[in-house]
Amino acid sequence: MMSIVPHDINRKEVYGGHMEPIVVTYATYVAISVFLTMWVARTLHKNGRIFLIEVFGGDDGLADSVNHLLVVGFYLINFGYVALALKIGGVITNTQQGIEALSYKVGLVLLVLGGMHFFNLLIFQRIHRRPRFFRRTPQAESVVQA
Repeated sequence: MMSIVPHDINRKEVYGGHMEPIVVTYATYVAISVFLTMWVARTLHKNGRIFLIEVFGGDDGLADSVNHLLVVGFYLINFGYVALALKIGGVITNTQQGIEALSYKVGLVLLVLGGMHFFNLLIFQRIHRRPRFFRRTPQAESVVQA
């Protein structure tokens, strides 16, 4: 039977056919973080569209473009944070330590996601509070075309 472990792999990563707890913790952290980031981004994209359409005076195309750009930026910032925060400072030798490290890391990701959410709300609120004459509205379009 052919082994799925390449011959040049560091054998320390395999414990009697099982991965080290640190590798399992890293993989679980990345999977949970990616899932949470994608879920929050989809929620913000779906619910932010309505608000952006109102902010941009009913211009669906502009609202959708800005919404897409916001989601791309959201992904870049959050996935960048997840990648930078991957390293665990201590040694993980058992399941308890793995769960504790995972809890800490996922908690930080949730705080970053929450912070990004409130930052987006602040930006939306500032956009919304701009004077009306700076925003395109259907009434302004009809005056310009006349």
